[in-house]
Amino acid sequence: MQAQRPAEQRWWWVLVAGITLGSALGCHRAVEPSPALRVWAMGKEAEYLSTRIHGRMIGGYRVEVQRLPWSAAHEKLLTAFVAGTLPDVVQLGSTWLPEFVAVGAVECTSIDQSVIDDFFPGAVEGNLVNNRWCGAPWYVDTRVLFYRRDLLARAGFPLPPQTWDQWRHAMRRIRQLGPEHYGLLAPLDEWHLLVALAFQAGAELLRDRDQYGNFQSPEFRRAFSFYVSLFHEGLVPFEGQGQVANVYQDFAAGLFTFYVTGPWNLGEFRRRLPGELQNEWATAVLPMPELGSPSVSVMGGASLAVTTSSDKRDAARELISYLLSPEELTHLYHATGDLPARRSAWRHIGDADPLRLTAFRTQLEHARSTPKIPEWERIAGLLLRYTELAVRKHLPVDTALALLDAETDRVLAKRRWLLQRTPTQP
Repeated sequence: MQAQRPAEQRWWWVLVAGITLGSALGCHRAVEPSPALRVWAMGKEAEYLSTRIHGRMIGGYRVEVQRLPWSAAHEKLLTAFVAGTLPDVVQLGSTWLPEFVAVGAVECTSIDQSVIDDFFPGAVEGNLVNNRWCGAPWYVDTRVLFYRRDLLARAGFPLPPQTWDQWRHAMRRIRQLGPEHYGLLAPLDEWHLLVALAFQAGAELLRDRDQYGNFQSPEFRRAFSFYVSLFHEGLVPFEGQGQVANVYQDFAAGLFTFYVTGPWNLGEFRRRLPGELQNEWATAVLPMPELGSPSVSVMGGASLAVTTSSDKRDAARELISYLLSPEELTHLYHATGDLPARRSAWRHIGDADPLRLTAFRTQLEHARSTPKIPEWERIAGLLLRYTELAVRKHLPVDTALALLDAETDRVLAKRRWLLQRTPTQP
């Protein structure tokens, strides 16, 4: 994918910072070097770092961890960048990195191929910009198929479906078990399953150096039509058809048999499902369009990055290297359930729950990152909007995809303007 170059970075600065930049620079004062090596992190990972490394000496500096809520982290990071107060190391969600690279907030370095070879390909893809290493994959996640083994067996399927046709057939048979049984839970406010299906079909979401939407392509249309048809057949519950109130209670009650979700739910299912069901649920890789095609999913997770404003970059790199060692990634998994981004760390966790972890280990070899552009989150919002309009039969599939492409093109207008004024690198 095309990376933003220095000229583009300056324009993205204007695009992202806007009016805030002028006011922030007007009152900006030089920041004194901090005696601490500062790290900002979010969620349970921040809690982990606070107990694991806060106060430890790295590269001659005492590590200081600040915890941010996920809900406010993105805005706080951008505000700190504009004000010149970013810490030395930041945790970034997988879809955030392109934005912070575009504005020049994080450091990009040359590739150490010997290290990169140990990471899952999708994690590498999401952290490389213009063949430079702009973030280090810390932990990864991807979506796989969670399913009720007992209900699937009752419907006549001793094994999970391998293809889309088998999946649809299994869902139809599950519906025949009773009106309270649906095939699949697919929340309309989540785009990951649809994007995974598109990747399965070989679709590229954007085209021409990520300047235009590609949602009317035959590959994406195939995935979109399959996804929408599951709702139209009544195989998926949504508003007016037994809206899911509590995922775990309804999964236990058998309201749905299949759920495409990530590793964070491994622990939740163990804790929230009754004891008699603990041997009745399992995971599998996503069904593929047809036998022989790859089972692809969406790569997620979080990265650690060194900020360009840091005056302790050597110490920051040393800290990240320590946190990404196989031993530390194993410790992170046991403390939080976060899946290691490095293959070598899986040797230490593979026996923890083989019935459920094997699917994730297999799926991670075939997981792709979303387009590495700052506008992706906005485009994902458009994808949700037009998917719901098609699901609820407010728009035909072809019309929904045409409008999705048109709105995506409008979102990407600034990107086209920038690329047209930047010489193409050889």
